[in-house]
Amino acid sequence: MKSLSLPRAPKVPQVDFKAIVEDFKHLNPNDVGTWPLVPRIVVLVVLLAAIIGVGWFFVWNDQMTTLEAKQQEEAKLKEEYLDKKRQAINLNLYKQQLNEIDQTFGALLKQLPNKSEMEALLTEINQSGLGRGLQFELFKPGAEEMRDFYAERPITIKITGNYHDLGAFASDIAKLPRIVTLNNIAIAPGQGGKLSLDATTKTFRYLDFEEVAKQKQAQKPGAKK
Repeated sequence: MKSLSLPRAPKVPQVDFKAIVEDFKHLNPNDVGTWPLVPRIVVLVVLLAAIIGVGWFFVWNDQMTTLEAKQQEEAKLKEEYLDKKRQAINLNLYKQQLNEIDQTFGALLKQLPNKSEMEALLTEINQSGLGRGLQFELFKPGAEEMRDFYAERPITIKITGNYHDLGAFASDIAKLPRIVTLNNIAIAPGQGGKLSLDATTKTFRYLDFEEVAKQKQAQKPGAKK
């Protein structure tokens, strides 16, 4: 049998580094056309790298920075667009909710008397007690305390009567068409088997436009008090 011989691997050409170094030593800068192949390739590669580096530093770097800024601005504008689109889609719902809030606020505001109705409300409170047969030993309206859009007026009261009449008076106060609260209630035994009730009744009224303007002016930094 004939033996099979495997094909020989091609020889790798050897690089003569000494010859390349000698080529670089004898280069004539005034006659580039006569340079050997290897030095010309090396110089071309170095020049290409230098051109790319200079272009990146002076041109492309600024353009990349501008591009990144524009991309960020684009993302921000897209987010603003989507947010406004959501608001536009829900605009009718927002209007309906605003109308409901206005109606609720208006209904609550009607429960607050204005300045001219305040005295009538104090009379109603007094009549609620007298109508239940209670005896007022003290009915002292205090000074108004101004809030953002309303004024709060405390009334110190002390009344005497039986248990059921005092309870009925508290119920009558709660049923008044205007907002009236009973605070700091204290009940103690009185004379003749009756009870004595000490409390602070608070009434509220809304401020007119002029009073609201004064409140806002007084709340500004540096405003005179």
